[in-house]
Amino acid sequence: MRYPLVEAGTGVMFALVYLRVGPSVEVVAYLYLAAIGIALLLIDLDVKRLPNVIVLPAYLVLPVLLAVASAVDGDWSAMLRAAMGGMLLYAFYFGAMVAYPGGMGFGDVKLAGVLGIGLAWMGWGALVVGAFGAFLLGGIFSIGLVLSKRAHRKTGIPFGPWMLAGAAIGIGWGEGIWGAYLSLMQ
Repeated sequence: MRYPLVEAGTGVMFALVYLRVGPSVEVVAYLYLAAIGIALLLIDLDVKRLPNVIVLPAYLVLPVLLAVASAVDGDWSAMLRAAMGGMLLYAFYFGAMVAYPGGMGFGDVKLAGVLGIGLAWMGWGALVVGAFGAFLLGGIFSIGLVLSKRAHRKTGIPFGPWMLAGAAIGIGWGEGIWGAYLSLMQ
């Protein structure tokens, strides 16, 4: 039963990516990110790990695909922003892991760098919304588990799925959400 659901979910994600990014060179990068994201989501839910064999190659594949898109579009500022976003999100997660070692694993830190690249290429708003969305969604889910007595404060809950969900929100609607937030602050 799981196999057809994964295939259908991948198809839906690919359609959503195409609707968001459109017929562009960067669509290949975001289809790649969606494909590894689905695999990582399911693996993290099953075994609470984000395998290096999937995450680490993304540090090469995603920037290469986005560099091609930047070259075709003539927009190297997006590539610079992507590099900075990857480093910033990696550093933030690394700091969180060091500050509270039991709360986050190094797999989450490594995934954060990849997601930072993909989010920041879209824009700073996508990065902020995607990063914040992970903590918001993960926190709501965790509180729900604790309140329903299905988990307690020390229960290990995979965070990768929430990082990926936050990234999906950031890629899909992050710039619009960020723009709306900034207009409220004026």
